Amino acid sequence: MSFHKGEEIFLGKQLLGELYACSSEFLNDPEKMKAIMEEAALFANATIVQSVFHHFSPHGVSGVVVIQESHFAVHTWPEHHFVSVDFYTCGSTAFPEKAMKYLVKKLNAETFDIQEVNRGHLSKIKKLTRST
Repeated sequence: MSFHKGEEIFLGKQLLGELYACSSEFLNDPEKMKAIMEEAALFANATIVQSVFHHFSPHGVSGVVVIQESHFAVHTWPEHHFVSVDFYTCGSTAFPEKAMKYLVKKLNAETFDIQEVNRGHLSKIKKLTRST
């Protein structure tokens, strides 16, 4: 599946988010971050395949929720009240913007930055694909 942006067609969309001044309540707990990221995936209409989260010593959590549409990844810095996320979806059935909105609210981020990257420009792929 693909999605349209204007006249162009892309295979995927990636949101890179940086959340600042987050509530540190969840940021050092891998089980709570897993639950929050899975909730964000469901809020985005994504289909969860598997989740893996790791707690660093003395603090910080990294994790990934593999979704049928690609992946949602997170890393936390509780000591700085900072979270970085990567919401990558392919096709047009999941909405990473909804996941970002959910996460910003759930973590009480005071401010955030988002970069959107379109992935897999279909006309370039077709142009560069060699016939076998």
